[in-house]
Amino acid sequence: MIKKEKMEIVSVSEIAMNTVEMTLKNKYVSLHATPGQFVHLLIKGYTLRRPISIADIDRNAETITILFKIVGSGTAELANYTQGMFIDALGPSGNGFSMEQPKDSTVLLIGGGIGIPPLHYLAKEFLKQNIRVISILGFQTKASVFYESHFQALGDTYIVTDDGSYGIKGLVTDVIAQVGDFDQYYSCGPLPMLQAVSTKLEKQEGYLSFEERMGCGVGACFACVVKTNDAAGYKKICKDGPVFSANEVVI
Repeated sequence: MIKKEKMEIVSVSEIAMNTVEMTLKNKYVSLHATPGQFVHLLIKGYTLRRPISIADIDRNAETITILFKIVGSGTAELANYTQGMFIDALGPSGNGFSMEQPKDSTVLLIGGGIGIPPLHYLAKEFLKQNIRVISILGFQTKASVFYESHFQALGDTYIVTDDGSYGIKGLVTDVIAQVGDFDQYYSCGPLPMLQAVSTKLEKQEGYLSFEERMGCGVGACFACVVKTNDAAGYKKICKDGPVFSANEVVI
């Protein structure tokens, strides 16, 4: 159930180029959020909220961790928030990843840029179920890389950069053939990446999580939609997603 909550900022730090990690304290959201869900934050001075995926949860400390990229004035303002301040939030929002996997299975996580954070929380939860995790993480350049050690602690991890300044040069899809066998894949990132991944793995069962600017964030408007194969036609990313079966959507 989505609730309007006040979330206290516990810490803020820039962990890569224009990429900010923020830890927020709130009992309700930390207790109920699942991998793939997001919080919809209201930034002071702005009308529309910003949807930001949940990268980690510490239920004992009642905190969630989010990561966001500074891409405009709104996220720049959010990056200026400091410890002890409060943020108006709606959450946990959206439908997250399916966690139904047989024990001892292997999953492949494919993330690009700011689509990587929700995969981190997903990987941690899979590991608790004795599910092997392989991750392919794509960044623009070496200065953009974050959470490499976090993912390495959870399983085999491949880092890819567009310019080859770190890790493997190329696209995340270039690396898929190197990882070996896996049972399902989970991907989050920009639309061109999701299109390439779903095409490359069209015969494999998987899930896609969409990054999208939203209006209401609760399904009342049609600002964020994706075309699907079922009778509904278009579905709302904020309410029906942001995670969809790869076979369900038309992208």
